[in-house]
Amino acid sequence: MRENPLVLHVLGARPNFVKAAPVVRALGELGVRQGIIHTGQHYDALMSDVFFADLGLPEPVANLGVGSGSHARQTAALLVGLEEVVQEQEPDLVVVYGDVNSTLAAILVCAKLGVKTAHVEAGLRSFDRGMPEEVNRVVTDALADVLFATSPEALSYLASEGVPASKVHLVGNPMIDSLYAALPSLDPAPVVERLGLPGRYAVATLHRPANVDTAEAAKELVDAVLDVSRQIPLVVPVHPRGKARLAEAGLVDGPSVKVVDPLGYVDFLSLVRGAALVVTDSGGVQEETTVLGVPCLTVRPNTERPITITHGTNRLVTPALLPAAAEKSLADGASTPAGELPVLWDGQAGPRIAKVISAWLKGDNLAPASQGKRPE
Repeated sequence: MRENPLVLHVLGARPNFVKAAPVVRALGELGVRQGIIHTGQHYDALMSDVFFADLGLPEPVANLGVGSGSHARQTAALLVGLEEVVQEQEPDLVVVYGDVNSTLAAILVCAKLGVKTAHVEAGLRSFDRGMPEEVNRVVTDALADVLFATSPEALSYLASEGVPASKVHLVGNPMIDSLYAALPSLDPAPVVERLGLPGRYAVATLHRPANVDTAEAAKELVDAVLDVSRQIPLVVPVHPRGKARLAEAGLVDGPSVKVVDPLGYVDFLSLVRGAALVVTDSGGVQEETTVLGVPCLTVRPNTERPITITHGTNRLVTPALLPAAAEKSLADGASTPAGELPVLWDGQAGPRIAKVISAWLKGDNLAPASQGKRPE
């Protein structure tokens, strides 16, 4: 290892930025030389630039600007762009996050170039290979050299796939680090006033391919969401993915539905914090509502984050069952005591990850996966 090793973080979409910020900050405090490659998978300023500002991330050393496209076209552009930057930068370790196409492309490029990699959020499984993200997760974990798991069940999933325990570290969830850091700034009132919302409202975020990529699926989902809006006013920050499809399916501004552009990190979480209910198909939102104690209905047949159901406020629903589930959630409210949060979701995942990376760069061997202590 070089005397002054370099760590590169590959970030492509807004959940990556949220997970990376605590790791980048903690590595910086340890004096580790590092840089960020922004792939531009989320290219809109509202989906990326504002997140860099809200989270205090440094300027990237490269921005590939790959934009959107089919999985094949986007991944191909990522492979070409990342290979060039990795060869130019000559990192000692590349850290990837989550399960987006940028993550997959980076792990493939580094495997071919012989560059060591670490995967933050390893071992999550929905066991649904129809999800592009599930394919990305499995391939990434098979090729990564160091794997950071956010919850205990991930350890058994990785073991069953033949990943050596010596590679795996249970560190907690860095997305929750970012949430705790932002908590003092999360005030719903200014966002609610700016958007013209009533005192009691619900939030919906919808972008998964299975929900929005066909006219039939989008229509079924929108009809269910509109049914929910008859129970409670609904605000929908619309992801660029599926925006046109959702509009064609009938999701437009109305008396009880407010469609808005994507929000920055602090604004969005402020909105969620004040909500009576969240309807989503996002993985990260399942985790954030768990910590904030906001009832969450996830419109998917499965989740790679089952701990948000067993230790959180999350429930899985189909579009057909969404209106009835919303009615029950609105009547029941949140019911998860803070003491039942998942193990190691304590705001210290970033420092744990940084400690492992720093030791790895020095050639030290740390103990493998440990369940640690439940947060106080």
